[in-house]
Amino acid sequence: MEPGLTGHVELEVADADTAVAFRSGDVAVLSTPRIVALCEEAAVAAVAGAFEPGQTTVSMRIQLDHLAPTAVGGKVTADARLVVVEGRRLKFSVSVNDERGLIAAGKVTRVVVDREHFLDKTR
Repeated sequence: MEPGLTGHVELEVADADTAVAFRSGDVAVLSTPRIVALCEEAAVAAVAGAFEPGQTTVSMRIQLDHLAPTAVGGKVTADARLVVVEGRRLKFSVSVNDERGLIAAGKVTRVVVDREHFLDKTR
């Protein structure tokens, strides 16, 4: 796996995506937890199909600046770019935009794991 892989996801903000719904605030705008999930989704999409059978990635670290609000009905796009591969660690640059421009930016680190071995740790 080499740096440069990209992932892209889109969302039309609904009531279920708001800070009120996520209990992370009391305003009906796109919540920070939902933005984090979009960034994770874009990172997963960037490396989809790039693993050996039985492998997947899990989240390790999120660094995110939420810069501007987006109202219900707004359309957002999240983009992830794989920038560093350090052994099993995959580091992504992420950004989220709405119709007005950049609303969030940061970094996501995911780790390649063997799915079954990872799940064994939960039993």
